[in-house]
Amino acid sequence: MAKIRASVIGAGWYAAQNHIPALARRSDVILDGVSRLGQEELSKVKEHFGFAFASEDFQEVLSRRPDVVIVASPHHLHYQHARAAITSGAHVLCEKPMTLDVGEAWDLVALAKGHGRHLLVAHGYNYLPQVDHLTLKIAEGAIGTIEHAAVSFISATRDVFEGQAGLRQWESSLFRPDRSTWQDPGKGGGFAYGQLSHALSLLFLLTGLAPTKIGGSTFGRDGIDLANAASLCLSNSAVAAISGAAAMPQGNRALMRIYLAGSEGVIAAEFDRDFCEIRQVSGEVERLNLSDGDWAYRCDGPVDALVDLARNAGTNLSTSINGAQTVATIAALLQSSRQDGQVQTIRAHL
Repeated sequence: MAKIRASVIGAGWYAAQNHIPALARRSDVILDGVSRLGQEELSKVKEHFGFAFASEDFQEVLSRRPDVVIVASPHHLHYQHARAAITSGAHVLCEKPMTLDVGEAWDLVALAKGHGRHLLVAHGYNYLPQVDHLTLKIAEGAIGTIEHAAVSFISATRDVFEGQAGLRQWESSLFRPDRSTWQDPGKGGGFAYGQLSHALSLLFLLTGLAPTKIGGSTFGRDGIDLANAASLCLSNSAVAAISGAAAMPQGNRALMRIYLAGSEGVIAAEFDRDFCEIRQVSGEVERLNLSDGDWAYRCDGPVDALVDLARNAGTNLSTSINGAQTVATIAALLQSSRQDGQVQTIRAHL
C-alpha cells in the first residue's frame, strides 16, 4: 500500500507538539514537506522530525503535491494557506479557527467541495471516545427534539491570552508560540476564537443543528476577550446558553460541560469528569462506558482522520461546514458584544 505524503504549513509550537508527532507515529505516512518562517527554526524542525524537504515558502512545499496538508499557521493566515493547499490537490486539516472572516470560511467550504477534497478543522473534542456514539444516539432520537442546550468551557489559558508567562509546558517544547497569534485582537487573539470555538464545534456536532442568531457579551482587557457569554438560537428554534472563560488555573484539566434538554429526555455530558448520562422520560437511564481520562483533551483524532480519509476510510467529525458555522457564530458574538448585546444574525450556510 502506497504511503500518504504529508506536509505541514506553519510548523510552530502546536504543530511540533501535536500534529507532526501524530503524523510521525503512523507507519503509512511519509513526512514530505514542512514550511515555517525563520531559517534556523525551519532547519530545527526538519532535522528533528526527518522531513524530506523544507522551505520558508509554503508554495514550494505545495509544489511537491502532497496527499495531505496540515495548516497550523497563525489564525489570520489560515485562509490563504488552506486555500492554496486545497487548490494544489491535497486533503487539508486546518487549525481552529478555520478562518477569521466568515465569507472566507464559506469560500473554503465551497472550494473543498468543488475540488473533491476533504477539509477538516482541528477540533479534538469531536474525536474523543464515545463522542461519535453519543452523536448517533442523539440523531436517532434518544432525547427527542432538542429544545435547549447549556454549554460551558473554562480552560487554563489566561496566561496564553495576556502577559508574557505563557503555559509552563511551553518551557519544554520545541518552540514557544508567537504572542501576537494569541494576544493581537486583529489576528484573532482572545478566548472566543482560541477556545470557545471548541465548545461551539462540539455543540453543532452533537445536535446536528445550525446556529441562526446570537446576542452576547465579553469580558476582556486591552481588546482581548478573556470570557464570553451568549444566548444562541438554533435552526430548529431551540435555545442555548453559551459561556466560557480562560480562568482555569494552570495544571488543571479544562472544564467542558454540555447539557441537552429535549422533548424525550436530557443528556449531561461532563468532559472534565469523563461522565455522560442519558435520562429518558420513559425512566430509562444510560451511562456511556467511559474510563478515567477518556475525555481529557487531545488532538490526534483529527490528524488520524485526515490520513484515513485520504485512504477513503475514516470519518470527518469536524467538517468544514461545522468549522464555518463556528467561525460565523464567534464573529457574530463579538459583533454583538461591540454593540451592547444587540442580537446578530449568523451566516450558517453557503
